Amino acid sequence: MEWFPLYNSLRIALISTTIVFFFGIFMANWVAKQRPMVKGFFDAILLLPLVLPPTVVGWLLLMVLSPNRPLGALFGGGLTMTWWSAIFATIAVSFPLFYRTVRGSFEAMDVTVLQAGRTLGLSDRFLFWQVQLPMCKQGILAGLVLAFARALGEYGATAMVAGYTPNRTATIATTVYQLWRTGEDGQAWAWVGVNMAIALVFLLALQWIEHRRETL
Repeated sequence: MEWFPLYNSLRIALISTTIVFFFGIFMANWVAKQRPMVKGFFDAILLLPLVLPPTVVGWLLLMVLSPNRPLGALFGGGLTMTWWSAIFATIAVSFPLFYRTVRGSFEAMDVTVLQAGRTLGLSDRFLFWQVQLPMCKQGILAGLVLAFARALGEYGATAMVAGYTPNRTATIATTVYQLWRTGEDGQAWAWVGVNMAIALVFLLALQWIEHRRETL
């Protein structure tokens, strides 16, 4: 059994989740402070990939990253059909889960704590890093688990922008599809088992985090 799909899936999910973490924290904090109309507008834009079919997300990415598009041509057509092309896809589909979870956590915290800090002369930057993030860490962890699990199991958009090339772009999801297509059900079942085991671990982790949030 060739383990490249597992390695590739893990590195893609890890890189994309790291990017989603920083960008998601920034956007969740910024949007949470906006007026309801502005908040609703940005919510609709940022959560759109959550309700679109993954293949549609992949097609939209191709319209930006393809070699015959300005951005793709700028990079010599190297933004698609490589292993790291899948990072664009996994960021797009996992970001909404992290963003919405973290924004909900930011809005649920007691803002009087921040107001009290400001009366003591503490800067907004200090309050954000030293007070707000620690108070919301359970929600942030839950968002990270969801984002990583979603990135690890992504298929539709990844297949569109990265394709399937053994030992180059293959992920667990695309490998399962390829093995099914070629009638290799035994190996497909093996990869399905690997994927289900990983998913179970992440679901148990999410349940543990949620239990911790309820008991704090």
